[in-house]
Amino acid sequence: MQKTYSSNGSLLWRWAFGLFCSALLVYLILPILVMVPLSFNEGSFLSYPISGFSLRWYKAFLDSQDWIDALRNSLIVAPAATILATLLGTLAAMGLSRGEFPGKALVMALIISPMVVPLVIVAVGMYFFFARMDLVNTYSGMILAHTALGLPFVVTTVSATLQGYDSNLSRAAASLGASPMLTFRRVTLPLIGPGVAAGALLAFATSFDEVVVTLFLAGPTQRTLPIQMFGGIKENLDPTIAAAATLLIGSALALLIVMEWVRRRSERMRGNGH
Repeated sequence: MQKTYSSNGSLLWRWAFGLFCSALLVYLILPILVMVPLSFNEGSFLSYPISGFSLRWYKAFLDSQDWIDALRNSLIVAPAATILATLLGTLAAMGLSRGEFPGKALVMALIISPMVVPLVIVAVGMYFFFARMDLVNTYSGMILAHTALGLPFVVTTVSATLQGYDSNLSRAAASLGASPMLTFRRVTLPLIGPGVAAGALLAFATSFDEVVVTLFLAGPTQRTLPIQMFGGIKENLDPTIAAAATLLIGSALALLIVMEWVRRRSERMRGNGH
């Protein structure tokens, strides 16, 4: 059905608002997308106009042991940190949403503090804390540090989802003889799934993209993909960086598609699908 407007002013306002939103989207996305064509440039410099189409920098990425080691380290740390952050964050969100106890607001503030405290301060604190426990220059230290950074995202997204959760469903399941674990697995988790999935994806993206804390804690054998890119930018502008950045953009796009799929699946389970 075609929408009508009460006056020319309303129509003009709609067009102005649409143009503003379009300009804002271009402003946000263009600096990211500008790297994609450069990754296919057959020339040896990160500059426009590109001299021709080539996959040589993707081949250089795959043939470089340094880049492969960095990718492997990221694929070790980020999934492990995501699993820990999702598990701990979901439990923390459920405890904070259902329980009333003194200092609840303080506990919530401490959990989300890595989101608001400058990363340099967090990194310095983690360095001295982990150094006392011999966790610096180890994968364990990196995973624990990235877990702490991803945990606030899981707690906030799951807490927001739990705001709309009807606790009578859990009571109904318990009255029918379901154990707490069965109730969580068959009733609670499917309904809060989008929040859990969104938090997990944000935790993964945070860990996969982390630079500052990793610089303080990682040893020479724990260089992650962002650290390798950061080093490449400082030493020379190797176009392989554009290929790596394009792969990261593709990964982020895949994560967004998965998040949207989970959201729509949850909507169908709630009976609100279109």
